[in-house]
Amino acid sequence: MNDIFELHRGTAPLLVSLPHNGSEIPPELAGRMVERARIAPDTDWHVARLYGFARELGASMLVPRYSRYVIDLNRPPDDTSLYPGQNTTGLCPAVQFTGEPVYREGQAPSADEIAARTGTYWRPYHEALQAELARLHAAHGRVLLWEGHSIKGSDLAFLFPGRLPDFNLGTSAGASCSPQRQARVEAALAAQSRYDFVVNGRFKGGYITRHYADPANGVDAIQLEISQRIYMDEATFAYDEARAASAQAVIRGLLEAAS
Repeated sequence: MNDIFELHRGTAPLLVSLPHNGSEIPPELAGRMVERARIAPDTDWHVARLYGFARELGASMLVPRYSRYVIDLNRPPDDTSLYPGQNTTGLCPAVQFTGEPVYREGQAPSADEIAARTGTYWRPYHEALQAELARLHAAHGRVLLWEGHSIKGSDLAFLFPGRLPDFNLGTSAGASCSPQRQARVEAALAAQSRYDFVVNGRFKGGYITRHYADPANGVDAIQLEISQRIYMDEATFAYDEARAASAQAVIRGLLEAAS
């Protein structure tokens, strides 16, 4: 593991990227934040643990160390909105998922600071991601980039109304992977009855899914956003072994169907 991320190199044509798993915030930065933001509440909690089984499938895994509050690795470096007209958070978020501020008054990062964070944290992650995709593609002639995400599934009116489905599959409205692969994953979701799901709903795939996908040349990308209630306690952020085991079984089935 380097200072920014951990990369496990696998043997299968599958790369699992978990860009929001990191929760660490440097002390000098945390000191400028409001109290709630210092615990990084908008982390994709425990997704590296949830996807731990993927190594058994031969997958490569890329896992960052730092919180999305330091920099959001799933946003474009120019901070163009991925969902025009909808509330969202930025490359270096100034608001939490609740709409409340991340920073104390007058402490939000300047344009120069955002540029510096991009060079320090964002670029190394993306250079590693791109290199690993290229390595796997060269070895197999094809590769699947799987973006693993999670989010609190309710009470986030700033981002979406009501209750988010348990499983939210995103393929950039069908543009980021082959129709055949998407159909196999959808069929696997439909075959289980424990969880509800939607395809290309509120979350259609972020920057990584959209930017690195190249289905015509054998690079498919899929994002899976899951509601945290299906594998953890959303109030305390505690991992729930029983719930997680059930969720893992379904996620494993999706990865197997997609491969």
